[in-house]
Amino acid sequence: MSEPVIKCENVYKIFGANAKKMLKDSNGNVDAKTFQDNGCIVGVNNASFEVSKGEMLVVMGLSGSGKSTLLRCISRLTDATGGKIFIEGQDLLQLNNKDLIDLRRNKMGMVFQSFALLPHKTVVENIAFPLQIKGVKTEESISKAMNMVKLVGLDGRENYFPRELSGGQQQRVGIARSLAVEPDIWFLDEPFSALDPLIRKEMQDEFLRLQEKLQKTIMFITHDFDEALKLADRIAIMKDGIIEQLDTPANIVLNPATEYVRKFTEEVPREKVLLIKDVMDSSKENLGDLKVSKDEVIENVAEKILTQEKSVAVIDNNNNVIGSINPAKIINTVFGGRKSNN
Repeated sequence: MSEPVIKCENVYKIFGANAKKMLKDSNGNVDAKTFQDNGCIVGVNNASFEVSKGEMLVVMGLSGSGKSTLLRCISRLTDATGGKIFIEGQDLLQLNNKDLIDLRRNKMGMVFQSFALLPHKTVVENIAFPLQIKGVKTEESISKAMNMVKLVGLDGRENYFPRELSGGQQQRVGIARSLAVEPDIWFLDEPFSALDPLIRKEMQDEFLRLQEKLQKTIMFITHDFDEALKLADRIAIMKDGIIEQLDTPANIVLNPATEYVRKFTEEVPREKVLLIKDVMDSSKENLGDLKVSKDEVIENVAEKILTQEKSVAVIDNNNNVIGSINPAKIINTVFGGRKSNN
């Protein structure tokens, strides 16, 4: 297996004058309350995980859970108090300032909630700006920026100023600007949370389209569980600086690891999240004529399956039968995990 692009080992971020000493004295067993009583705030508590090449890891949690702090540690916008962080095998915490700047300029792209566009520059100039900082000639940077304009669907608006754009269009400029430097690793901190719901959904769809094309390694921060389910290859749920569970969206919904995660997931409409392959059986006996793809979202085929008397064949991408699903399983999946309202 190839080396992970991002690897965190026992990462802590503790704010406060005597944070380092307290962490050392605690032997890694950090109790947030004890630290608070001693004037320290625990931002990230013993986070260990890896992100593979081309994977989208969505980190979520409520406000104050530590998700943005974790991202800032991994991009070294803030220094971790303890632990190790590796980017493509390089020990991030050992890099000097020059190497760190090189790494950020050449490997990392960042998009934040505030668009931070330069008001006196046009769309294309905003996108070209980070390339010019890197020393790319003006003509080449503008040509590359125009390609980015097309990629994010802003053709015809390249000479607009930020004030002439909607919120969603401004966010696209921010995304295009961070992509212009061709980062391998992309950090996005609640990039769509300031947008209204309809534009937000469009941006999520756009983002998935871009990712399918570009295959970046992504850490995406959100507090919106629906957004996490839609975008993530895997989800990390944080609470009080601790990663409560890191798993696929299906496993988080079907097998919550803690009471906190269960509460997060109990209202989720499972049929919108789970795929047929997440709930199918391995049996290939007593099948009817209907066949459904393993990658189909349950909601899209539930009605068809519920009209069948026999089990339905589940097929892979080559049309081979790999299992089955019966109507009772659909009913149990959709309604079995819900709280009773009686």
